[in-house]
Amino acid sequence: MTTRLSWLALTCLAGAMFAGVSAQAKALKLTTTDTMIPTGDAGIQLFVRNKHPAGQTKFAADKILLYVHGATYPSETAFDLPIEGKSMMDLIAARGYDVYLVDVRGYGRSSRPPEMSQPASANKPIVQTRVAAKDFGTAVDYILKKRGVSKINVMGWSWGTSTVGLYTSENNAKVNRLVLYAPQWIRTEPPPTNPPQLGAYRLVSKDSAKERWLKGVPENKKADLIPPGVFDAWANTTWATDPDAATKNPGMLRAPNGVVEDTQLYWGAGKALYDPGKITVPTFILHAEWDADLPSYLAQNYVKQLKNAPYWRMVEISEGTHTVMMEKNRMQFFRELIGFLSEEKPLALND
Repeated sequence: MTTRLSWLALTCLAGAMFAGVSAQAKALKLTTTDTMIPTGDAGIQLFVRNKHPAGQTKFAADKILLYVHGATYPSETAFDLPIEGKSMMDLIAARGYDVYLVDVRGYGRSSRPPEMSQPASANKPIVQTRVAAKDFGTAVDYILKKRGVSKINVMGWSWGTSTVGLYTSENNAKVNRLVLYAPQWIRTEPPPTNPPQLGAYRLVSKDSAKERWLKGVPENKKADLIPPGVFDAWANTTWATDPDAATKNPGMLRAPNGVVEDTQLYWGAGKALYDPGKITVPTFILHAEWDADLPSYLAQNYVKQLKNAPYWRMVEISEGTHTVMMEKNRMQFFRELIGFLSEEKPLALND
């Protein structure tokens, strides 16, 4: 089932909902905890943040959510970026959820592999999708033990959809529901004739990030797409997570190249990195119409692979980009996400 949401049709509804959810988030005090968890690899720890209603320590499996980031930027600075006072993480936690985010190695506040302290060209690409899935699994196991449950909800954005998709395909018993925000899948456009030689990591500027964010957006829609101050707040907090960025002028963020190598070897070469047909849990795909990084046809082709999920749903949000979670239509994103997580199991016709 695919649904397309019109911004004009839902403006009033989204506005009313935002006011109601914001009031709820404001009224409910949240507890925030930051933790570094070991991976079992020498010198590598993962940053995990948790938010939940203050005073509550027991949560059912269907009220726990773990989120992971995409290919370039960490989880914290998008999922927990306050916009008009509340982040996406705040809004979900205010609905009674035990919400977590994790940065895989090489990103955000998690440990950086030693290759990232050397010139990029001195080493091969690091932190491939399978490494990220291993780190994600470490965070899942940490939460399962902490809360005494057997499964949780999981969510990934962009490359993070491959991280959690691969993880889920091999660990269905630990996943309650799966959320894929802008999923990777096999690309149909021809790969570059001469792909670049990849070092261990790449350097990213704020200017290139802004250009990438707005790619594919009609000129007359660019001015009001990102709420005032949000890009600068996001960029400043994101670049601040990399201690090396301040040593360069302009500041340059380091991002591991394992994901780029995987794209060359798999998604861009007509091959799947993992089999979504092995996913056997309810799955939700969120996408936005102006996503130039991972266009709509990828999500549409991805859902065709979900042959063993008990059910799946795809929602495409109009007037949004790859980064719709931080844009003017973010409350439509929240509405659909929380609806999927909180709904009862769909009834069969004979129920």
